[in-house]
Amino acid sequence: MSQKLTFIVTAMVWLLMGLLIGCSNQTTGEKKSGDSLFLKNLYAQSDTAGLAQANRQAHHSRETALTRAAAIARPAVVGINVLQVKRYVVRSPFYTDDPLWRALMPQLFRDQIYEKPIQSLGSGFFISPDGYLLTNEHVVQDAKKIVVTLEGGKRYDATLVGVDHVSDIALLKIEGENFPYLKMGDSDDLIVGEWVIALGNPFGLFELDAKPTVTAGIISATNVDWGRVPESNRIYMDMIQTDAAINHGNSGGPLVNALGQVIGMNTFIYTGSSYQEGFVGIGFAIPINRIKKVVAQLKAQGGVDRNYWLGIRVQDLNPFISRALGLDVEQGVIITQVERGSSADQAGLQPEDIIVKLDGHQVVDTQSLLQILTNADYQVGDVLTFTILRGNRTLKIHVKLIKQPEER
Repeated sequence: MSQKLTFIVTAMVWLLMGLLIGCSNQTTGEKKSGDSLFLKNLYAQSDTAGLAQANRQAHHSRETALTRAAAIARPAVVGINVLQVKRYVVRSPFYTDDPLWRALMPQLFRDQIYEKPIQSLGSGFFISPDGYLLTNEHVVQDAKKIVVTLEGGKRYDATLVGVDHVSDIALLKIEGENFPYLKMGDSDDLIVGEWVIALGNPFGLFELDAKPTVTAGIISATNVDWGRVPESNRIYMDMIQTDAAINHGNSGGPLVNALGQVIGMNTFIYTGSSYQEGFVGIGFAIPINRIKKVVAQLKAQGGVDRNYWLGIRVQDLNPFISRALGLDVEQGVIITQVERGSSADQAGLQPEDIIVKLDGHQVVDTQSLLQILTNADYQVGDVLTFTILRGNRTLKIHVKLIKQPEER
């Protein structure tokens, strides 16, 4: 028994030594040619995790407030394609006022009217998850069909909820829900020099990969008043000036601050020349606070009510009137009549009041007063501040504009 036990123990010892030697040789050989498969995989996973962490750290170091704002805003920006029908009138070369010739050959002397379909494009952005979008009125003017393309390429037919030609704002709607949308900021709280980004569909580039283009710049100026533009009869007041690149097709896209809030709607550029159309660093956006007021009316009634009743008649102040009233001023307008029940009457304006300022603008004569009223986008419900002279006192009278009555 003892011999068998001795044999078994000896065999086990040799077996164990053989295993140890084999493992040692295998380890030595693998050290020469590389680690074991298990260790190799372990090292690889460790290296991959470290590389991924390093990449994440590098990526985060590249992020800025502007890249985060762009990531917030991009899904809410759309490309807009519009089919418009333009009408052209061609004057007859045989034009005459002679009624006899016109009666004898009406076709020869009649002007010809032609309609031509035109494709145009622009930008827009969602303002609510239920499919309401904003764009410029000039983008969808005379539109027969409006197609909205979302990021990712999905297309929707849009309907016009309401348009306002004067302020150049249009409200659209597409069917659906849970759309990404932009939160509105406060355009009265802007800092000249702060960073902004402009997003949109310049030159139709949105159609290439269904993604909006992003450009960056600063706010160059605020409260830029262009007044009423004669060519279009639109009024551009309190505009935001930016050097973020805006080009053809950007109209209607959002101007976004570093928090990802929309502060304006990109509308037009200034080139300094009628022969140059490209961006030269001066673009303008309608402030979002003005847009908010217009959108509320477009949603409620499809348009903007400017049919207000101020209710005053005035004439120029002259030296004779000034001396008769014992005044030391010779510029301004004197109220000669206040209509009963009108905005002016309800606010307390009186005949013989001298208007010297309106909303901070100097009133020199009736022409300047008319120009202020014409160039300002006053609407029913707005409050005007008149600076007046009444006797020896200077007063500020706040006049809330009421709607013109149907019958007067």
